[in-house]
Amino acid sequence: MNRCAWVKLNEPLYVDYHDNEWGVPVYDDQQLFEMLCLEGAQAGLSWWTILQKREGYRQAFDQFDASEIVLYTEDKLAELKEDARIVRNKLKIASVVTNAQAFLRIQEKHESFSHYIWSFVDHKPILNHWSTIADVPVTTPISDKMSKQLKKDGFKFVGSTICYSFMQAVGMVKDHTVDCCCYEVAED
Repeated sequence: MNRCAWVKLNEPLYVDYHDNEWGVPVYDDQQLFEMLCLEGAQAGLSWWTILQKREGYRQAFDQFDASEIVLYTEDKLAELKEDARIVRNKLKIASVVTNAQAFLRIQEKHESFSHYIWSFVDHKPILNHWSTIADVPVTTPISDKMSKQLKKDGFKFVGSTICYSFMQAVGMVKDHTVDCCCYEVAED
């Protein structure tokens, strides 16, 4: 069974993520917030590193409940900087709190975070047709626009590359290569 070339075939966790999550549309606000934070944590690292620590992140950050995260004290942030279950980068840790604040503001201002974030793709996944992983872009005009708006709205660690990875992860764009078992043919 062919899969996208980036998948570590000898790692069941990676195969499961690729086959059952990556590129599958996510509309739940809390899941979207989690993935945005995890993609930010990935900056400068591999997704494999973050995927292995995902359960630790969920435990350390109250299952990515933004209403809990905004209440974090300096003592809690200091605790997180010592927590081996996550990447112990103080800027990335602080960005989760900043992003939780921005996330809650977006929820208040818009119908939901999901409605806000999916508006960048007109509320419909983009189905791409890449022959190889080398064909897949790391940014697009849409990810550029999303990054600019998220920054304007107060989010951190949301550069265009991070935004595009987020879009791939939550199914806003479907970038499985055409030889992958998860590739979908567009319905006309």
